[in-house]
Amino acid sequence: MTLEFDAAALANRATSALRAYDPGHDLPALRLRFGEMLSELGSNENPLGPSKSALRAANRAIEEVWRYPDPLGASLKRKLSDELGVPFAGITLGNGSHELLMLMAQCFADEAHPVVHSQYGFAVFPIAAAAAGASAVAVPALPADHPEAPYGHDLAAMAAAVTPATRLVYLANPNNPTGTWFTDAALEDFLERIPPQTLVVVDEAYHEYVDAEGLSTALHLLGRFPNLAVTRTFSKAYALAGLRIGYMLSHPSVAAVCERLRESFNVNGVALAAAEAALGDHEHRAHVRATNRRDRTWLAGELMARGLRVLPSQTNFLLVDLGDDATAFEAHLFERGVIVRPMVGYGLRHTLRISVGSRTELERLLENLP
Repeated sequence: MTLEFDAAALANRATSALRAYDPGHDLPALRLRFGEMLSELGSNENPLGPSKSALRAANRAIEEVWRYPDPLGASLKRKLSDELGVPFAGITLGNGSHELLMLMAQCFADEAHPVVHSQYGFAVFPIAAAAAGASAVAVPALPADHPEAPYGHDLAAMAAAVTPATRLVYLANPNNPTGTWFTDAALEDFLERIPPQTLVVVDEAYHEYVDAEGLSTALHLLGRFPNLAVTRTFSKAYALAGLRIGYMLSHPSVAAVCERLRESFNVNGVALAAAEAALGDHEHRAHVRATNRRDRTWLAGELMARGLRVLPSQTNFLLVDLGDDATAFEAHLFERGVIVRPMVGYGLRHTLRISVGSRTELERLLENLP
């Protein structure tokens, strides 16, 4: 007799409230199916790949994979400190910025201290809250017809949603999946309205792609607002997604609390070496930014010329609003090996997120539009 067993019934309350993060389609299987004809435009990867110096550093580090990596990541932290002008003690390294976003909730949120985030903010925000047993307050986004940031963060409404019990606020600038953004001045005004016991995390995963007037980085405000933290990743512009490494910049006391729970050796030695080399390759980073800006502008123009609504973006992707259920549109592209990301999980069933891939991939997308 086979006994029925379901571990879900044994899960604790926080885990029972969770749904697994949806990474999208099974890309390894699709690569086997379509081969070189596959256009991977759903994961916001950098089609130019990492810098040669990063690859050389990774190859050298592979020779010592039998050793444990530096548990502090001290060499990379020194490089970050020098490059960004931030204190060494305020840097926390993570297995991608995803881990750091989760870690902040695990360290500071709980049943008595809710988390505030935007309605269409990064999917990890409510997951992080649920994993900590905290309630997630999703603040309605700006309207679809907003002239500057359709579906973007409504910072005034988010500030109003913060209560004395709120321990954590998540922002993304620019935002995934909408591509929208808010200015440095708007962020400064927001922070001035937030009580000092509420931590504000600004996820800048797409910072290196930014070129909009009035938008630079939240780092300029770290000195004035000790309750501010900024997360970034090496997965996007630096093209090290497969090595999983990110970092957080904060007040040293915030970093010290996170160190209590950060997993030992959470960043591997190859990633540490590659990230440090990538950070120093300013020429490659400038090339990535210029190429993305050129192709993002070109792709937006081509899509709009075909009658599609394209939201403004400061990232390496575009959100296309079809005005109706996007399921059939996405399925049509999928069957032809063009993989884009449906936004059903965000409640944006009528939209698709399209990465700014290689020119060959983008031309294949345009050739196969319904």
